[in-house]
This record gives sequence, C-alpha cells and structure tokens, in this order.
Amino acid sequence: MNEPREPHTPAAAAQVGMTIAVHAATAPDRMAIDGPLGRRTFGELNAACNRLARFLRSRGLGAGDSVAMLVPNRPEFVEVVYAGLRAGIRVTPLNWHLVPEEAAYVVRDCEAKALIADTRFAATARIVADTLPLATRLCVGGAIPGFDSYDDALAGQAARDLDDPVLGSSMLYTSGTTGRPKGVYRLNAPLDLLAAIVGSAALEPGVDLALNTGPLYHAAPLRLNLQLFLNNGVGVHLMDRWTPEETLALIERLGVTHTHMVPTMFHRLLALPEAERARYALGSLRWVLHGAAPCSVALKRRMIEWLGPVLYEYYAGTEGGGTFIASSEWLARPGSIGRPAPGCRIEVRDDAGAPLPAGASGRVFVHTPAAYRFEYFKDPAKTAAAWDGDWFTMGDIGYVDAEGYFYLSGRSAETIISGGVNIYPAEIDAVLHQHPAVDDVATVGAPNEEWGEEVVAVVQPAAGHAPSAALAEDIRAFCRGRIADFKVPRRIDFVAALPRLETGKIQRRLVRDRYWQGHARQI
Repeated sequence: MNEPREPHTPAAAAQVGMTIAVHAATAPDRMAIDGPLGRRTFGELNAACNRLARFLRSRGLGAGDSVAMLVPNRPEFVEVVYAGLRAGIRVTPLNWHLVPEEAAYVVRDCEAKALIADTRFAATARIVADTLPLATRLCVGGAIPGFDSYDDALAGQAARDLDDPVLGSSMLYTSGTTGRPKGVYRLNAPLDLLAAIVGSAALEPGVDLALNTGPLYHAAPLRLNLQLFLNNGVGVHLMDRWTPEETLALIERLGVTHTHMVPTMFHRLLALPEAERARYALGSLRWVLHGAAPCSVALKRRMIEWLGPVLYEYYAGTEGGGTFIASSEWLARPGSIGRPAPGCRIEVRDDAGAPLPAGASGRVFVHTPAAYRFEYFKDPAKTAAAWDGDWFTMGDIGYVDAEGYFYLSGRSAETIISGGVNIYPAEIDAVLHQHPAVDDVATVGAPNEEWGEEVVAVVQPAAGHAPSAALAEDIRAFCRGRIADFKVPRRIDFVAALPRLETGKIQRRLVRDRYWQGHARQI
C-alpha cells in the first residue's frame, strides 16, 4: 500500500514530470550528476526530488505556485528543477550576476512563494528576502541568516515517489537587454526541434557522458545541456566555472562524448596555443551542439577542422525555435542555420507580414501550435507584439535559399539604416571575423548628418596586433570585394574587450549607445 506508483512508460512519466523516476527504477546506481560541488546517482537524485516536492507541499505550495532559486551549477539546482516538475510548481532560476535590485524584481515578478539560495550569493539573497514577503527560505551549501537549511528540510520527508505527481514547469527570464527582463512561460514545450537534436545525439545511457559548460539559469544549458541528457538516462558533469583549459582536460579525463557550447567558447578554445590544444586527446567527443548566438563562418570552419564534423547547430531562443543543421550539411552551405526540423514551420516575411521568396531578407517567423504557445508572464502587450496568429518572431532578420536552408543576417533592432538602405551588422561581422587581426567585433550604426547612420566596426584586436590607423585601413581594405561597398565600415574603432552575455550574444546595444550619446537614438 505504501509502495510508490511507478509510471509505466517514459512518455507517461514525462506527462507528470517523473522522467527521472523511470531511470531511478531501472538504473538507480548510474551517475546522474557529477561535478566539483557534488554528485548524485539517478536513485539519489530521484529521492531528493521527492523529498523536496513533499517539503514544498507541506509549506502550502501547490500547482501553479512559483519557486525562485539563486543557485550555481550544483546538484541542488537540478533537484529544485525536477522537484518542481513533479509538484506542479513553476521554477525560476535567477541569473546570479544580477544586482540585488534586479534579482528582487524577478522574484517579485514571477510571484515566488519560496526562495532557495546558495551561500555563495548570501548577500543578494538576504536583500531579496528582506524586501519580499517570502514565507519559505532555504539555504544551500551552508548557513544564511534568516534562511532554513535545505538539507534539514529534505531530511524529514519521505523519499518514495509521489502518489499524485502534477506536471510543473520552469520559467526563465530573457536577458532584458532592452528594458526589464521578461518571463517566458509555457507549460508544454514543442518537441519537434528537440526530437531532431536527440536523434542526432544517438545517446547510449550508461556509456555516454555529457559536459555542461554554461550556467544553468540560461535556457540552452538547462534544456539542451542538462535536461536533454538526464531525461534520456545519460549522466552530466557540471562545470562550476568555464575555462578552455579545464574543458579540454575534462573531455580527456572523463571521456566526454557530448556537450553544448556557444561561439565565445569556440573563440577562447581556438585562442589557446596549438601546442596546448594538441596536448589533449579528444577522440571521445562525437557531438558538440551550438546555438544561442551567431557563429561566424571562419570560426565554425576552424572548429570543424580541429574536432572533425561533430558540430551540430540549432536556431532557437528562450521562446522557441526550429532549425537544425549537421556539420556535413553546413560544410556544403557555410553560414546556414539549417532547415526546419521535421514538424516545424518557418517563414521569412516582409514588413507587411507577407511571405517572401527565396533569397529575399525579412523578419523570421516560427509557427507554434496553440497548445505550445508561450507568453511573456503578466505582459499581454509584449506577448501580443511577438505573435501573429500562431506565428512568433524573435526579431531576427534572415532569408531562405532555394533548397529551404535558412541564413540569419542580424536583428531587426540592430539594423543600420544608412541613406535609406538596410544594413545588417551580422553580415559585416562575419567578414571581419576572417581577418587575422580581429579577435572579436561588433558592427553598429553611428550618427551621420548626411546618411542618417554610418557603419562603424568596433574591433577587439587579436593577440599580437596593436591598434593603429594602418591596421584600421588594412581591415577596411580586407572588406572590399567581400561585401558591398555600402557595407564596408566607414570607421574601425578598437577596444580592449567587447561586452557579451554568458550565452555568447554580443550586447550590441551597449556598444552602440556610446555613439548616440547626445543624439536622438535610432531604433
């Protein structure tokens, strides 16, 4: 009578958030989570999720309620996510780079009834808790004044599977580069793209090992570098902090087979001396997924030359997405982000919303059936602006070729309008990245009295190259003949470092703003 009710199939278990329970029943001693901050087998992970779900229910949290957490890449982060999934709870991980005021805004906006925080972020956690009426506060990894012990909270709860699991969700917030961050909420995520990704990974539970490289509060590491593998019975090693040297060392030492990276990581890996990279045996690595930010042709080609045709690229955001491409396809069509995954529909549209023919640039729209629609939490105006019927846009500009392969040109909000002509910075960046003196670049529009805006490339020089007028002219000359003359930067400015998010996305708005101080900004 007290025995747990076992989900009969993985598909049935997923409907009530109990996927981990299936693997715990079949392979309880298999490693699920490992890393410098702790280790869990599938059996241990499942038991902790059950205990936490029961504790939260004992504190009055039920289906539809929210929990926020300020936790680094450690097993407790994973426990909170999967406990929420089986308790009907909406979990919001906080970006631990936020200042207390920003963190408090997210906790308030997501309507959290509980906050779970690591002692590493105690100062922020205390300020957030003091400004909000949070009845439940748990601390991980030590003590925080005013917080109860996470370990003590779980110790008094039963480990057996829940008799009445209810599907919950995680609600992540967008990066908020143009205002307050937005919570992206949906209960049922479209599975078409995920199915294509999982199929390409050819996972072997008990054999394969995934390496998680990014902070789990971001959508891509959480969905595609953690849940994708755990849901399929494959263990994940969590990096606490990413460095190129540690990444290579872990791949060799642990025999890592799968991982997810962003282009910034590719840059830093390739920046290592060739002799340093050659020290490591990377033959176990057979699948490297990347997305989240544009990857230049030159950069990706170098990665494939080094690692082999193991790179797989997707196009998606926190809101959703739907294209996918393997290395073999990409090598035949450099720069493409792929074709829509089976079941996905994508269109390129003009400003009036009409579909455009092959080769014509416009805004990229993704189709999502009504059952899988997302909304920006408590912001119907922003939600409505993103949707056109069952189609939504993330604001990207691109085109599709005659074979149905998509290419991105840039973001609509980043478009430079010079003399009435639209210029997409990403196209220029892709060329500049091929210059040996360019380590990183962000092309922006700066005010110009005659043309409205002029093209300026802000360059982070590569090691061994000092900024100079001669170098600037050499870079401009490199562009001529590779892109149209009106796209060639009028100016090359040099900086020591460019601002990027952890996802690898360039914060182009920050670069651009310096040129528009004292001017009416173009949007």
